[in-house]
Amino acid sequence: MFENLSEKLEKAFKVLKGQGTISEINVAQTMKEIRRALLSADVDFNTAKSFTANVKEKALGQKVLTAIDPGQLLTKIMKDELASLMGSEHSELNLSGGLTVILIAGLQGSGKTTFSAKLALHLKSKKNKRPLLVACDVYRPAAIDQLGVLAEQVAVDIYQDRESQDPVEIAKNAIKHAKARGQNVVIIDTAGRLAVDEQMMKEIANIKNETNPNEILFVVDAMTGQDAVNTAKTFNDKLDFDGVVLTKLDGDTRGGAALTIRSVVSKPIKFIGTSEKMDGLDVFHPDRMASRILGMGDVISLVERAQQQFDEEEARKVQKKIAKNQFGFDDFLKQIQQVKKMGNMKDLVGMIPGVGKAMKDVDIDDDAFKGIESIIYSMTEHERKNPNVLNGSRKQRIAEGSGTSVVEVNQLIKQFNQMGKMMKMMQGGGGKQMMQMMQGKGGMPRV
Repeated sequence: MFENLSEKLEKAFKVLKGQGTISEINVAQTMKEIRRALLSADVDFNTAKSFTANVKEKALGQKVLTAIDPGQLLTKIMKDELASLMGSEHSELNLSGGLTVILIAGLQGSGKTTFSAKLALHLKSKKNKRPLLVACDVYRPAAIDQLGVLAEQVAVDIYQDRESQDPVEIAKNAIKHAKARGQNVVIIDTAGRLAVDEQMMKEIANIKNETNPNEILFVVDAMTGQDAVNTAKTFNDKLDFDGVVLTKLDGDTRGGAALTIRSVVSKPIKFIGTSEKMDGLDVFHPDRMASRILGMGDVISLVERAQQQFDEEEARKVQKKIAKNQFGFDDFLKQIQQVKKMGNMKDLVGMIPGVGKAMKDVDIDDDAFKGIESIIYSMTEHERKNPNVLNGSRKQRIAEGSGTSVVEVNQLIKQFNQMGKMMKMMQGGGGKQMMQMMQGKGGMPRV
């Protein structure tokens, strides 16, 4: 996500590297490179021009302190301006005290149906809501089936009417159904087209008028660049939606839509899709995204993800085992499972300040722990509980059983011992220690 933009912005800042002061000349040179970087990321010309003009004005108006070089100062100004461009602060969903109706709109292929299911899981697991998914796409083949499969995956109820071809009637009946069953959020997945057309706009406007939604979310594929921004403007003119959802930010996207869409439609980005998995949905924080674009990491989001997976009861058990020197490979596996639940590995690494840039050319497999797990599963129950019994012959058997080498088995045992020592020293338990291991104190998983 934003790798090319981050790299080009870093090169732009090199113009000021080693400079003792900020001057009209070196700032102008830097702004020229920044403007090029933004345009290459598919940010429209007027936005790029206005953005660099604002940064230049603020940079020239600053006095450089002796402790801060011009490059650092400009990075700070850039971070603030990028955050402002994307909305400054994150925007919450309007979840009313009673029944909340959320209308999902967008073009076909933008990821509306998948997002609807992700949102249902998000509201269920993090907001303690009882959502109902509603299948109102009566045109696309297997659309109802797709939403049904996703609803089953996230363990959420779905309302569908295969007999009706009237999306407005389906949506109205779904709301009645939700009220009768005590469900407090209705998520309406509407039909899309390959391009904007009058029939689609009229239909979704009718659904809006009849259901009076608390929130209208426009879902857009971030990989479509400026086309996404233009489509958002058309939808907003017709629907006056409340927020934007950017999907497929984990793909090969240049990021222009994320940087531009707020300034064009004056509506906040509320969520971003970070993976194809059902839990691959993040609340959008402009300031955190600005930090990541500038290679400054996003420790807050990383800690939040860890906290979501952090099991306090399990942590207490781990602490007791550490204190008694009973921490074994079964416990190690549980820590790995917590880290895996935190999301895409490369995305997590990108949140660690300084590490994301260093790892940008490294292909980190989502299943980076697979080799480690294979080795542990090749151990006997006795060996997993008592790592000290692992002698040469046992290691050879484990290596053969896991399809690895004795060197790799020894490497894992070394990492395990390092982690055990660190956890005993920290006495914190749980996913926090695994995060510290990932930051270099116990070694990264093999990639």
